[in-house]
Amino acid sequence: MSVLTQELSHNAGSLGRIRASELWLPGLASLLLVAGMLYVVAFDQGSLASLVTTRLMESGGVLHEFFHDARHLLGVPCH
Repeated sequence: MSVLTQELSHNAGSLGRIRASELWLPGLASLLLVAGMLYVVAFDQGSLASLVTTRLMESGGVLHEFFHDARHLLGVPCH
């Protein structure tokens, strides 16, 4: 067995072992990201997006329409 093959097999064995205690930070970050996106799309009513879209409203409000359509896609009433 060559040195490269031994090194690759050693690294592959260590990559397969992930403890549950190592997953709490990525899990929490994912949960916060999903919760933040759900808030912005479903409950924000465009006030947070208006910080970004005031310039874009002059060019047709594409970002506003994206969020509006996303609300309808999720089944959130907005009218």
